[in-house]
Amino acid sequence: MPPSLLGGIWCIFLMDKKAFFVLVATMLISMLGFGIVVPLLPIYADQMGATALEIGLINAGFSLALLAALPFMGRLSDRFGRKVFLITGLAILTVASLGFIWAQTPLQLILVRIFQGIGASMHLPIAQAYLGDITPKGEEGKWMGHFSAILFSGMSIGPLFGGVLTDLFSVNTTFLVMAALCLTGLIATIVFLPEVALKTSSEKQGAAFTGLRKSNILKGAFAFQMANGFSMACIMTFLPLFASQNLGLSVSLIGLLIASRTPLALLQSFTGILADKYSRRGLVAIGSAAAIIFIALMPLAGGFWLLLLMHALMSIGIAFAMPANTAYVVEEGRVFGMGASMALFMMAMQIGMGTGPIVLGGIVGWLGIESAFYSAAVILLLGIAAFIWFTRKPSPTIAEAK
Repeated sequence: MPPSLLGGIWCIFLMDKKAFFVLVATMLISMLGFGIVVPLLPIYADQMGATALEIGLINAGFSLALLAALPFMGRLSDRFGRKVFLITGLAILTVASLGFIWAQTPLQLILVRIFQGIGASMHLPIAQAYLGDITPKGEEGKWMGHFSAILFSGMSIGPLFGGVLTDLFSVNTTFLVMAALCLTGLIATIVFLPEVALKTSSEKQGAAFTGLRKSNILKGAFAFQMANGFSMACIMTFLPLFASQNLGLSVSLIGLLIASRTPLALLQSFTGILADKYSRRGLVAIGSAAAIIFIALMPLAGGFWLLLLMHALMSIGIAFAMPANTAYVVEEGRVFGMGASMALFMMAMQIGMGTGPIVLGGIVGWLGIESAFYSAAVILLLGIAAFIWFTRKPSPTIAEAK
């Protein structure tokens, strides 16, 4: 067993063990449910007769709804506790999963995705805030790395699972399985997850968003995460279409392509430890540079294996950047409010993922599907430049933020 894994297991005993295991299990289940529909929705919408712009709006509906709700959910969870939001969010996600079976038109798919986004706003950032509350000081990179590894593993395995289910049975079967997974996570949260003691005082909560606007570190993390969300929107929306239309790959192979991120996502358990020992700024910059190169090279792939290699190398770059960036947010969350900080962090991702499909949909309709990957690479380059610029200065204390 690797020493890093042994160290991680030992450190679990220094945390709230029950909370950690239940939180991770429910997040894995819910992210597996999310990942199931990744290779399906663009193709499912295309079969309904949706245009490239409508396909972009279907993906954007989720992100824009999530974005609109996040400022309220993060701050309210700092005040009233995490568990009630986790439960409500998973309940909405269960119902939304069944809504995909009801949808018969692109407009109805957009509405379901909006409803799903509202549920996600009560679950994803609050779960990260919960983990931030129980993370020991000085180990932010390690635990955010473990969390990100599990998070992205669920998202990566899901597409393969969904592709195989659809090929063997039907798309409606896949949506039913997605609903069952979310329901399982809901029950586990209700029964097993304890409420967490919040680490931010009510006095600090009142200054939370003022502090967030003044934090140079959070500005840099926000800029990178927004650009990263834009690039993820490209991969989630247009990689399945590129693989299907240009390379003629089956849904199962497309699911396998996206699932190839799974072992690379687990790499974040190791890169998170690096983020506690070495320059977080350097890890974000170097990892992002690698991701930029291989996103730009994806349109040149002429077959499954080369596209798989490009996707894998891009994922390795992101695996080095993400835990370091998230560790910055956990540190700032102890000053400005963990729920509010994580909500801002999630907002950045959703701004990128919400605007990305719309912008890229218009560009693809004009210049072709290859242009989506080149555009995503340029946006990620601008995001990392902004990150480097903002993080050159330290963040203010809570007293300075008031």
